[in-house]
Amino acid sequence: MLNIVLFEPEIPANTGNIIRLSANIGFTLHLIKPYGFTWDDKKLRRSKLDYEEFSQVKQHNNWDSYLLYLYNHSESQSKNCVQRNIYALTTKGKNKYTDISFSLGDTIIFGPETRGLHNIILNSSSITNLLRIPMKSKSRSLNLSNSVAIVCYEAMRQLEFPNLS
Repeated sequence: MLNIVLFEPEIPANTGNIIRLSANIGFTLHLIKPYGFTWDDKKLRRSKLDYEEFSQVKQHNNWDSYLLYLYNHSESQSKNCVQRNIYALTTKGKNKYTDISFSLGDTIIFGPETRGLHNIILNSSSITNLLRIPMKSKSRSLNLSNSVAIVCYEAMRQLEFPNLS
């Protein structure tokens, strides 16, 4: 399936909503520390409800530990589901998220709510492409959980909603 990465998420309710989304569409959610909240935050518990038990959530200490996990894990995955591309969502992206043909095993990374992805990640040789969600020119950004849902459902649509009824 797809790997969704939240790099240093700051708002517990957004992370909780994305945990629920991951449980409902079957992708693996990776959270890269540090977070702007504690794991037992009331707002996180409230927004994720009991969906965490149905989702695949993995926590990583930093970007490098995530990449190490990804490349090691990809080698052991089946032939039909290996890591192919890492897409970063940013307002600086040249391509729209709908311009991409997503594949099983792709990774989509989203930055913190208040500052977006670090240039270290945006300029990383690991990143296949910088993507954006179209919006009005004077707009700053969309809500993180909305952005993740928009892009994930487009990827799932392209893949013909595997394992979803």
